[in-house]
Amino acid sequence: MLILGISGSPRKEKVSGTYRLVRRVLEATGLDYELISLRKKDIRGCIACLGCAKDNVCKVEDDLAPLREKIVAADAFVIGAPNYYSGINALTHAFLERWFQFRHQEGNLLWGKLAVTVGVGGTKGHFPADDLERFLAYNFIETVAKVSARGAASCYTCGYGDSCKVGIPYLLGGEEGQKFTEETIPDVEKDPACLQAADEAGRLLAKRLTQGHDRNAVTLKMQQAMMAKFSETA
Repeated sequence: MLILGISGSPRKEKVSGTYRLVRRVLEATGLDYELISLRKKDIRGCIACLGCAKDNVCKVEDDLAPLREKIVAADAFVIGAPNYYSGINALTHAFLERWFQFRHQEGNLLWGKLAVTVGVGGTKGHFPADDLERFLAYNFIETVAKVSARGAASCYTCGYGDSCKVGIPYLLGGEEGQKFTEETIPDVEKDPACLQAADEAGRLLAKRLTQGHDRNAVTLKMQQAMMAKFSETA
């Protein structure tokens, strides 16, 4: 049983709150996993060519192509993204747009799988976690838990965060907030509540996977939820 972890953060793995929190969830499952960072990968958005409609295989040639089989083979996913303007960043968005390739002619390669979504932001992380859940639902993947956290906004390392009057430190703490040190910069690994949530999410995902996971039942549940959602806008 394999869980595929995806970090959509463009930051280096050792400093990325998203990457480290996704890894924490994966480790808490106690199951086999592979963690892939999208950092420096060339993944473009869907170009609406419909080349995938016949065989459910995207025809755009970039760094997503070698990841396709890993996505199909995975039993579950832990996907994380940073908060960009109260949503997921462009790289993660492009990555998930291309999952459109799996949806044609009742393509069920991903139906009924399970996931945990992870969001990290300079203020809040629930926006990207929610966005990820919505993307996954289109492939009838159930998000069993969402983990969100406050990480270090770019303002803390841009070189001007201690004087900028529109940056996160000032907006959250005024003049006092700008007097930050290495010890006071937010870090997901310094947040006990965040780490506990990640551990609980990982254990829940493992429990759901190993205790009679029924993909058909999950698929039906997600299909009904999506039909109800669309009926609200019809």
